[in-house]
Amino acid sequence: MKTAQIIALSFAGVIFVGGFFLWLPFCTAPGESTSFADALFTATTSVCVTGLVTVTTATHWSTIGKAAILLLIQIGGIGVVSLASMLFIGLHKKISLRNRRLIKESYNLDQMSGLVKVVRKTVLCILVAEGTGAVLYAFCFVPQFGFRKGMVHAVFTAVSAFCNAGIDLLGETSLAPYQGNVLVNLTTMALIISSGLGFIVWWDIWEKIKKAKQNHKLSVKKVYATLRLQSKLVLKTTLILVIGGTLLIFLFERNNPDTFAGMSTGRQLLASAFQSVTTRTAGFFTTDQAAFTNATFVLCLVLMLIGGSPMGTAGGIKTTTIAVLVLSIRANLRGDKDVESHNRKIRSSYIRSALVVAGMSLLVLLIMIMLLAVAMPQADLMDVIYELTSALGTVGLSRGLTPHLSLAGKYIVMLTMYLGRIGPLTLGAAVVAREQRRSENIHLAEEDVMIG
Repeated sequence: MKTAQIIALSFAGVIFVGGFFLWLPFCTAPGESTSFADALFTATTSVCVTGLVTVTTATHWSTIGKAAILLLIQIGGIGVVSLASMLFIGLHKKISLRNRRLIKESYNLDQMSGLVKVVRKTVLCILVAEGTGAVLYAFCFVPQFGFRKGMVHAVFTAVSAFCNAGIDLLGETSLAPYQGNVLVNLTTMALIISSGLGFIVWWDIWEKIKKAKQNHKLSVKKVYATLRLQSKLVLKTTLILVIGGTLLIFLFERNNPDTFAGMSTGRQLLASAFQSVTTRTAGFFTTDQAAFTNATFVLCLVLMLIGGSPMGTAGGIKTTTIAVLVLSIRANLRGDKDVESHNRKIRSSYIRSALVVAGMSLLVLLIMIMLLAVAMPQADLMDVIYELTSALGTVGLSRGLTPHLSLAGKYIVMLTMYLGRIGPLTLGAAVVAREQRRSENIHLAEEDVMIG
């Protein structure tokens, strides 16, 4: 099988096994019953680190069921390929050239050297970040719930936040009761942003900081200047999206009586920042999504579709994709021959890949919206659009439609979450493979086509 097929089938296999396990009676809390569709939906949203749920996680599942969900979230966050690689490494088995190629393409890396080190560093970064998040959450949850239950909430929320899953054990209100809690908000935002940056950016920043310290030239400006182009694009795009999203949500909602009106300015800014960050594929919420104005609704759709960055736990079409597309548009408007950024030229193959990923994502979204509108004609169209954009971007935010999905609606949303999780990976692998197969010496005759 090709790499793209292996990635797609591995995710599908874990989802099916997880769904079957959650379907077993001992995974359901006493007095509750679980249909196979709900079990499979929960497994899909966990492995695809989305967060849309048809049943309340806190009350519907037993302790074993919650542990299974946490494991599926962790598998989805680390990645099936990385997890399998860690098992090989732990058992001291040699990783074959074929498996190394699989790791390379699943992480969208440029070379195959040092792949074992990459996998180890990835898993270590995840565990350290989640452990730190759990400790910070414990300061809030342990005094409220007691040590044992508080630590369970802290660990579960930390894993879910860093993996961008958005599933919690706090009930139907998610983090709404903690809207004014600075510690919970900042910890959640820090976990979401850090995981959304991508591990390559982490390592690049760390390496440049170490070199700057050795040369006694440690400053933010000098460290940033030495970063790789990908790191610069990720950091700049993320900063624009987070700050821009925060300010726009604040302006759109500060006088909305259903959301922020009546709050202090500080709390409004905190809630705005949280909404701006969580729409980047996290799924937690502190404000009712259905209460937002139409302007915020549209802004959230854009943020959900963009998502996080490559080689992270976030979904979406990725920050680098939108950055390359914007730079390409700017270059064409200015009449530039090449697409450039930070004194570097971006390869034409990457521009084509960005177009394919963005175009296919929009096409899949439109198709799924039409299918769900047919399957549930009584549903509000805005709720349908929000639900499926959230599912495709593996976000997990909803305007309340998820618990009311019909059987057909559940499978449509499941398919959307699955495509949103594996789409960029498989499309990237397919585009790169096709690019390499075609000879650069073969050129077809040109012919004009009218555009616009």
